[in-house]
Amino acid sequence: MKSLFAAICSVFLLVTTPGSANEQFPVNNVKIIVPFPAGGTTDILARFVAQYLGEKLGVTTIVENRAGASGIIGSEVVAKSPNDGSVLLLTATHHVINPSLYKQLPFDPRKEFSPVALVASAPNALVVTANFPAKNVAELIAMAKKEPGKYSFGSAGIGGANHLSGELFKQMAGVDIVHVPYKGAAPAMNDLIGGHIPIMFDTLPTVLPAASGGTIRVLAVTSKERAASLPDVPTLDEAGVKGFEATAWFGLYMPAANGNPAYTKLVAAMKEILASPATREKFAGQGVEPGKLSGPDFTKFVDAEMDKWANVVKTANVPQQ
Repeated sequence: MKSLFAAICSVFLLVTTPGSANEQFPVNNVKIIVPFPAGGTTDILARFVAQYLGEKLGVTTIVENRAGASGIIGSEVVAKSPNDGSVLLLTATHHVINPSLYKQLPFDPRKEFSPVALVASAPNALVVTANFPAKNVAELIAMAKKEPGKYSFGSAGIGGANHLSGELFKQMAGVDIVHVPYKGAAPAMNDLIGGHIPIMFDTLPTVLPAASGGTIRVLAVTSKERAASLPDVPTLDEAGVKGFEATAWFGLYMPAANGNPAYTKLVAAMKEILASPATREKFAGQGVEPGKLSGPDFTKFVDAEMDKWANVVKTANVPQQ
């Protein structure tokens, strides 16, 4: 798994050679924009998808990282791009949470995108630096309660699933820890490994390499059931924060397409890709499950998630920006 991760992250562009299927797709070249830095979970998944789509559609695919503003910068690029299938967006739950966090966005996430497929989902993990005094969740909570505001937790940015996992943890555990947002999962993880922040909530694909290398420790996962890749690590529910559950998911979108041929072909291709046993095997190595929703079903899910996270943001008292 570690070698696979290294191989993926060492290649900035995944390129496939166009084949005969290229005649069936409106364009020869497809760019997948990731609105976060290279090395994070979203980026890893995008490079898998780029390879698979290239092979399935017979097109040349590249991944481009356009980080900044909690995913807004890259998302805006896609929203303003042609809807011929040449520019796609692969992003995390920021896409459905940002509408509740920002007073105004430079695009309408409901009207300017066509959701293609739910690519993957994964639990977040509560992790700490290798030398952090707390050996389990109960000890962490006790330390935080003894000295409110002393400890901080990092995330990939304001409003992401890992940030709100931390906010939910604060509420349910009754602790005061300070949120430190970064411009992506990779820089946050680097600071955690370096000891600049003591605590972090992040998805398993980002956590697993560092955890296996012993540079961080995983105290719990945020799903209701234990993760197959970390069977000995308890859930937060098991660790005493009863009822805790929060997962991250990642989706593929294109500019509003109104069911045009490019959209139809992308939905069909992703449905086949995500149902493949090979995809499930590769995704399992990164700690994620392939998605099962595409086209209209995924669109309904995205709309429902926007409504759900709006309530979570309000309850967590996350200020609008």
